[in-house]
Amino acid sequence: MLRRTIAGVGLLLVLILLVLGVRGCVNARNKDSIENYSNDSTELLRASKLEGNALFKLLQSQGGSDEVVNIRNSLNGYRVESSELVDRARGLDVPGDVSGAQRHLLDVLELRRDGLAKVADAMQVALGDQNRREGTARVSGAMQYFLASDVIQQARFEPTVDEVLADKDISRPDYPSGFVPDVQWLDPSFVADQVNALRSGTGGGGGEATPGLHGNGLAAVSLGGTTLTPGATASVPSSKDLSFQVQVQNQGENTETDVNVKVTVGSGSDAIEREEPIDTIAAGEIQTVTIPLGEQPPTGQNVPISVEVEPVPGEQKTDNNKQEFTVIFTS
Repeated sequence: MLRRTIAGVGLLLVLILLVLGVRGCVNARNKDSIENYSNDSTELLRASKLEGNALFKLLQSQGGSDEVVNIRNSLNGYRVESSELVDRARGLDVPGDVSGAQRHLLDVLELRRDGLAKVADAMQVALGDQNRREGTARVSGAMQYFLASDVIQQARFEPTVDEVLADKDISRPDYPSGFVPDVQWLDPSFVADQVNALRSGTGGGGGEATPGLHGNGLAAVSLGGTTLTPGATASVPSSKDLSFQVQVQNQGENTETDVNVKVTVGSGSDAIEREEPIDTIAAGEIQTVTIPLGEQPPTGQNVPISVEVEPVPGEQKTDNNKQEFTVIFTS
């Protein structure tokens, strides 16, 4: 009887040791798999960050017509690489403890993939001959995808992983910084300046202008066939089809690109603002820009109107870029 008791106790001890050993192995494997996931996911984020570095370096390169094909090819390459990163993320071994973090990781990489695809498509238009302004606006819009990915990485993915790592006594990895290098890329006007410089070949140096005199001026302005005189009041029959005819002269020594012409009718919050670009205007050339009003302003009263051709890089004399008029619209 004593022997049986001793044998039973011994067997129980063996079973306990086996259970503890198995549990220790399972815990060790679980800890290793979590650490591997942490390292592998961080490595994917580093690869994504390198894509971002390459993208923003490209957007700030010198550019020019000779580089358009190379720029488009590079952007398409980033599109493919970002899609491959998403596929690699989906193929990770994901322990249950970090399943929430995995969802956030996929959100981050998918947003960057979609943003890069949108930039590649938009730049096809922005660097082309038509609808350049629309293409540039779409490039600016894609920056919001990159911003959203950074927020999710820093506010969702990293804290979720860190909580699991701390619980398992695993060291925190060195996460890469966000995809967007500077908040200025969230400013549509800054993005537009970079894209315009890239298209015109004046990028890579802070948008510096080419040597020589730069500048445009207003030559003449008419509205609905009525010539407007600065400082004077003109009467114009009101119509929903009214359009401004703005003559712009390149008064410099260089061909200018993406010259913006802006019209403001009225003042304050009720003002009507319209603008149209001139894609290219050669030195000494005069071009007429048609800007539809699109709305019927109030009739029977003095309505202030301003017309401006926005300065180009390197332009120093701007006192002839803007003119003020007064119009009475009659019914």
